[in-house]
Amino acid sequence: MAPASTDDTRHETPPGRSFLEDLRSALGEIVDASSLTRAVYSTDASNYRVVPEVVVTPRSRDDVVSAVAVARAHHVPVTARGGGTSCAGNAVGTGLVIDFSRHMNRILSVDPDSSTAVVEPGVLLDTLQEASRPFGLRFGPDPSTATRCTLGGMIGNNACGPHGLSYGRTADNIVSMTWLTGSGRIITAGSGADALAAVPGLATFVSEHLAVIRTEFGRFGRQISGYSLEHLLPENGRNLAAALAGTEGSCGILLEATVNLVPRAPAPALAVLGYTDMATAADDVPNLLPLRPLALEGLDAQLVDVVRRAHGRDGVPPLPTGGGWLIAELGGATSEAAVEAAGRLVAASRALDAEVLPAGPEAARLWRIRADGAGLAGRTAKGEQAWPGWEDSAVPPQRLGGYLRGLEALMAEEALSGLAYGHFGDGCVHLRVDFPLERDGALMRRFLERAAELAVAHGGSLSGEHGDGRARSELLGTMYSPEALRAMRRFKDLLDPEDLMNPGVVVRPAPLDADLRRPQALPLGAGDGFAFAHDGGDIAKAVHRCVGVGKCRADLRPQGGFMCPSYTATRDEKDSTRGRARALQEMLNGGVVGLGWSSPEVHEALDLCLSCKACANDCPTGIDMAMFKSEALHRTYRGRLRPLSHYTLGRLPQWLRLAAPLAPLVNAVGRIPPLRRLMMLTMGADPRRSLPRLPLLPFRWRRRAGRTAVGTEGTPKVLLWIDSFTDAMAPDVARAALEVLSAAGADVEIADSGACCALTLVSTGQLTAARARLRRTLDLLVPHVREGRTVVGLEPSCTATLRSDLLELLPEDPRSAELARSVRTVAEFLTSIDWTPPRAAEKLLVQPHCHHYSVMGYGADRSLLEAMGCDVETSAGCCGLAGNFGMEKGHYAVSAKIARDGILARAANAPDRKVMADGFSCRTQVRDLAGLDSRHLVQVIADALRKDARTP
Repeated sequence: MAPASTDDTRHETPPGRSFLEDLRSALGEIVDASSLTRAVYSTDASNYRVVPEVVVTPRSRDDVVSAVAVARAHHVPVTARGGGTSCAGNAVGTGLVIDFSRHMNRILSVDPDSSTAVVEPGVLLDTLQEASRPFGLRFGPDPSTATRCTLGGMIGNNACGPHGLSYGRTADNIVSMTWLTGSGRIITAGSGADALAAVPGLATFVSEHLAVIRTEFGRFGRQISGYSLEHLLPENGRNLAAALAGTEGSCGILLEATVNLVPRAPAPALAVLGYTDMATAADDVPNLLPLRPLALEGLDAQLVDVVRRAHGRDGVPPLPTGGGWLIAELGGATSEAAVEAAGRLVAASRALDAEVLPAGPEAARLWRIRADGAGLAGRTAKGEQAWPGWEDSAVPPQRLGGYLRGLEALMAEEALSGLAYGHFGDGCVHLRVDFPLERDGALMRRFLERAAELAVAHGGSLSGEHGDGRARSELLGTMYSPEALRAMRRFKDLLDPEDLMNPGVVVRPAPLDADLRRPQALPLGAGDGFAFAHDGGDIAKAVHRCVGVGKCRADLRPQGGFMCPSYTATRDEKDSTRGRARALQEMLNGGVVGLGWSSPEVHEALDLCLSCKACANDCPTGIDMAMFKSEALHRTYRGRLRPLSHYTLGRLPQWLRLAAPLAPLVNAVGRIPPLRRLMMLTMGADPRRSLPRLPLLPFRWRRRAGRTAVGTEGTPKVLLWIDSFTDAMAPDVARAALEVLSAAGADVEIADSGACCALTLVSTGQLTAARARLRRTLDLLVPHVREGRTVVGLEPSCTATLRSDLLELLPEDPRSAELARSVRTVAEFLTSIDWTPPRAAEKLLVQPHCHHYSVMGYGADRSLLEAMGCDVETSAGCCGLAGNFGMEKGHYAVSAKIARDGILARAANAPDRKVMADGFSCRTQVRDLAGLDSRHLVQVIADALRKDARTP
């Protein structure tokens, strides 16, 4: 029986109505043609910038059908978009962009009996994996972007990932699809004798092109470039669903898919094999494939060096000796069996050195480095910006070593460089190259044309899983004969006769050097704000660190990550780190964001940025959006009237000093709701917030600067820096710190009261004042550093400012680096000296401060708590208050949602655990929203010391 289909869906256009008017009439609020949204969707993870006319975020299949019908009636091109992680420019278009990830992201069913699932196009791969996990199942292909890529995008590109070696491509795992063609027909695409009948003329097309399909298509597993017409052959089951996979939205739009699931490997082990270089590692691949690894990945030593430079040597697990590695995953019924299988593969290899890792934390860390490859490879070994374009070529595995040597020679001839990694078991190479795109695309074009010839000479494909997009479609003539190219055009015409579905991709391609994003952005030097030193003082270079890998769109909390709290709350692309970077990039190229730093689009995009700095740590590109937000506020309001909260919350340390003598009155006002709300509104704060209670005696009213605990000769010397928040609002923390440091045998001196990190000035963009304040801090603290004292901070955000922002705000002053090197958290200091902490059998729920996690890392604190015997559960992710952010008017809802989904949910699920939070804002948030008490680390240690003292 022929697959079901419906008649053409048509839309009658009233005379004189514009496309946007018609679209809004049909779909209402899910239509967005704002300049900010158009800017945010103007690029994906590729080199290309194509500004759409409008973006639609459909809630249902009917919305999609209606949107496409309106577009057809007005002859407007249509581009489907999932996670926007396309490296080849497959997900950008000039007309209507349909984003499926926002709402059409439901798993409709998981059937363990048939091992299948039914999904909407916007379902995240990780979501499907978690839904399948209770049944011992998973979806086989797994790109490294699994935390944010969608099933629709995977089908569009025919994605594979590391486990494509064992489970095949996405096309091999599709049962059927509900598909909207470019002509407006809804068909069911499946396989079998009558499958081709769903598309009129398709059976005839296949019979007329049998010879070229059999000889030029499907020659090896990773031949993804072009259309996969081999699936239409009778000997391949006339599989229309598989043939539509990898058409990159150019032949229609997916509405729903039924996919196969596979058994999950119980406890896979890793064999890590070291070789002299990547090409030598590739030479060994054919020798290892008979041992049937589940995955066989290549990793360049230079890529690992990038991780070490960013996160220190502890950021990388121990690796075997070598200049390049193969990472082989082996399965088994038990962990022991998997380890034995890994050992057999090591014995069969020609590696210089090897190590076997059972399933566990070390193996997971290594996989994370590999998963972050696209972002990490965005910088070469010399720190230059590297770009996609030739990031996805593939050759038969037997030819891989020779192909890699040819690529190295080609890069050397063109004076280019890049870091290689990829799915070596399938012959797929991911490589980003330092094309000088800040000038133009001429060298990129020449390299791509020569690289295409090289890949074809090795029997390969221009793309192994990313598709051709705008980057490689023009080069298909290098790989296919004119007859094969005509066959692909004819196939598209059967499904999209008006060429409205993602035009310029695969068939009738756009030039590969048209619409490049980077050349349009002129250099913009740093001014009197941040130095942007890591990017040579070029703000354009700094903001183009974001290459769109989209890790900020993933919920990283289950993995212990913190980025990006605003996006996890709103699920709106503009509220992701990537969306904000796109708005800033558009500002720099003078596109739809045309008023520079003061553009409303820039400030709307940055408004919900919590300045948590998680992106600086969690994003593999290292972009720091908090810095850009502060710089934008600085440049916008310099010499102008500022928002009210900048004068109140932004200058909070001064206000706290003035309010200290009036603490009883302020606290009384805070207990009277109408007066409290009035005071909060007067401050520019949200009236739903509580007014933090002021202590009757700030710490410094009792303790002056100077030595308070004198150690013996050779004892560690500490300068205890009491920040404004601790002094004026949490003096108990300062007293506990003194008690702990004294118990640890330190020679403690309290810093002068004028030492301030200027955090509130930095976060509100008052950078001129911040620089002045920080110079004063250098004057006060550096002399003590030169006397050999370690500066110990108590408030994580303040400590982080002296470790990071100080270096960017005063780079010309050598004392900045001197001080930054000497600043430590309490845990960092205590774990660096010979001291045994007291035992404390406490069950703790710990909320690390975002800046603590992002700048200093939380490892020392975790080690200290473990040494004390504490049972620790960590709440990953921001608390939602983030200094002034959650207090400001307009931010309450997002701030509260972040807390409810994070620390408050964990607290509700673990009522037996006591909350520990070093950040004053974190402690304020849990008290304000849930009435929960919490303690600082030094208070936990001090409590344990007192308990020890009472124990006989």
